[in-house]
Amino acid sequence: MTILDKIIATKHEEIKTYKPVTQDDGQFPGKSKLLQRLLDGNGVISEIKRASPSKGDIQTEVDIVAQAKKYEDAGAAAISVLTDETYFKGSIDDLREVAQIVSIPVLCKDFMVSEIQIDRAKQAGATIILLIVAALQQQQLKSLNDYALSKGLEVLVEVHVEKELHRALELDAKLIGVNNRNLKTFEVSIERTAQLAKLFPFDEGRVLISESGMHTKEDAQFAYASGASGILVGEALMRSEDPGNWIREATNGEAIK
Repeated sequence: MTILDKIIATKHEEIKTYKPVTQDDGQFPGKSKLLQRLLDGNGVISEIKRASPSKGDIQTEVDIVAQAKKYEDAGAAAISVLTDETYFKGSIDDLREVAQIVSIPVLCKDFMVSEIQIDRAKQAGATIILLIVAALQQQQLKSLNDYALSKGLEVLVEVHVEKELHRALELDAKLIGVNNRNLKTFEVSIERTAQLAKLFPFDEGRVLISESGMHTKEDAQFAYASGASGILVGEALMRSEDPGNWIREATNGEAIK
């Protein structure tokens, strides 16, 4: 069983305990669309990530509100919040706290396998959800994608290999993320972005986002030069003494210290 298999199996058990979502909280500032922000220029999707299976604890006691404001003030394109509890030590409450205090798009970063997770994400203020192609059969992927869109959410469709890219394009996905981390082995190579960018149809208002493995200005520049309009950065920002500076310099192409 791979790490991804284990996470998905756990997720199916967790959602059995979820209560039906009756209505949205409705207490969130209005937010722009991530797609439009990235079509307008390169951007950093800045992640709040307490821990991970591959890195262990990163910053478990982070001040969620302070971190989110640093991201927004530095010009982040969006904020990604890891809500998985078992493997990443996040929570839906982390997402809600962030969504209540920022005016930029908010991504619920989790392993989506059910509509109830999408309902919970929207109720907690998410404007974007993540669908991982490797974790879903095509019909399930399409069903969850259609459901999220019907709820007014944007969908970031994540791929890792060419076959998964074709599956994302079957959905006519506009936000497509290339995960440089193999979710079955957790090995990382940002060359993955360059490889899939060569096959990517940069038309019809589609954008490519490079995810994972972003540690330096050179990594960011490599992703942008390969064709990515956005990069998703978690660990580097969580470990940085000045995450706002990291975001500004990655966006402007200056040296990251």
